[in-house]
Amino acid sequence: MISKYLTRANVDINVSQIEGALSELDSFIAETANKQEAVWSFMIPELGEGGACSLFGHLQETPFELESYLVRSPQSDLCLSQLQTIVHYIQQRTNVDWFGIYQNTVTNDGLQLLKLSYCGAPSRPLFPVNDTFAATSNNVQVVISGLGRVINNVQSYVESGGEYYTCDPKVQSESCLPLYDEHMQCIGIIDAEAFRNDFFTAETLAILIAACIRIPHYLP
Repeated sequence: MISKYLTRANVDINVSQIEGALSELDSFIAETANKQEAVWSFMIPELGEGGACSLFGHLQETPFELESYLVRSPQSDLCLSQLQTIVHYIQQRTNVDWFGIYQNTVTNDGLQLLKLSYCGAPSRPLFPVNDTFAATSNNVQVVISGLGRVINNVQSYVESGGEYYTCDPKVQSESCLPLYDEHMQCIGIIDAEAFRNDFFTAETLAILIAACIRIPHYLP
């Protein structure tokens, strides 16, 4: 599965590093003391004109409710708990400043990336999956192409014409990696952000890829 993931995502990381990271992640999830509660409600930023961007630091008064998009049940609650546990592991293991898990979800407004679990500052909960939004969104580019993106200098990337959706202006490095089903179809993404350049080393990416391989087992 690791080799298939690396080939499909077009990411070059040593397989043995990912194997070690997978073993460590599985042990962390299995430890009862590490269990995190499911988060069904969270604050989100106001959107800019036309919904094109988030107004960082300006929060909507009403929380975003996942129950508007997911049926709440013991099973879905368990899934979100397991995803939040993975988020907790990633934050502890890498010290990343922001990390989120998104799943492809059909909504009344079409296919969107729905944020299921995260750590860090409040952020946009939904990203429309279409070519128009892909023109300005790294996340949407990844979910459409199924190819991973690692940006270790956001400023240089944007200046060179790369697609980038700015939420937190402090972000200097970002890694956006796909999630695949058993047929290697892209069903979501993870997004990791750091407030310094050159954050995503081979070791850090191995940890993130291990999470990408496990997360699909826990999607609601």
